[in-house]
Amino acid sequence: MTEQATTDTAAPLLICEGVSKAFGAVHALYRVDFEVRPGEVMALVGDNGAGKSTLIKGIVGIYPFDEGRLLYDGRPVRIHSPRDASALGIEVVYQDLALADNLDVVANMFLGREQIRSKVMLDELAMEHKSQEVLESLSVTTLQSVRQTVAGLSGGQRQAVAVAKAVMWGKSKMVILDEPTAALGVAQTRQVLDLVRRLAGQGFAVVIISHNLHDIFEVADRITVLRLGQQVAVFDKDATNQQEVVEAITAGELAHVPGMDERELT
Repeated sequence: MTEQATTDTAAPLLICEGVSKAFGAVHALYRVDFEVRPGEVMALVGDNGAGKSTLIKGIVGIYPFDEGRLLYDGRPVRIHSPRDASALGIEVVYQDLALADNLDVVANMFLGREQIRSKVMLDELAMEHKSQEVLESLSVTTLQSVRQTVAGLSGGQRQAVAVAKAVMWGKSKMVILDEPTAALGVAQTRQVLDLVRRLAGQGFAVVIISHNLHDIFEVADRITVLRLGQQVAVFDKDATNQQEVVEAITAGELAHVPGMDERELT
């Protein structure tokens, strides 16, 4: 494994130590180490099938790891479901965003967590004010109204709403963004990347998964590279370049050759 030193000495918020995940005979992850610090943007990169999605789904409890351990905020934790992850303050914004196109911004941000004014009435005014407050705190200024339906929003605006929804409940400390700039235009991509930096600036630990190395080098502080389910490099963004990262993605040295000794995970 190649590691470039980083000057940031903050204690990691999340540490994965030697985590593995197998699906039958297929080892999607093999003893992977991964960490992210408060106020940091950690990029997670790798080719298709490198294990990025499996690692994230393991962190949030969709696919609990077969071995290894997680430390969160300095203590060992077991995460068995996305509800467990959310209770700790870990939120994920998936590529499909999970927004309801026919509802407005407010309704999406409070979907499933609506505020009630009486037994039969929603507190629409309180929810509207809270939505505006959270969006303003993230410097999201491109929305004409929080009463716009999501169907009428641009890709960048939809990403902003999904991120605001993820961080608005007060417990959030870590945000994972899955391909947040996929299929976006130049201006919309710029909006999303600026939002990512603002999240880190507010102290969130941010993990960004992307195939776009230009975007990664725009916003990331460090870059973790996975290859064939193993961590092969961790780079300080300012001490590396795109060519070095591509070399790690395509030819990074593996500590374990899949299929050579399957007993190691048993």
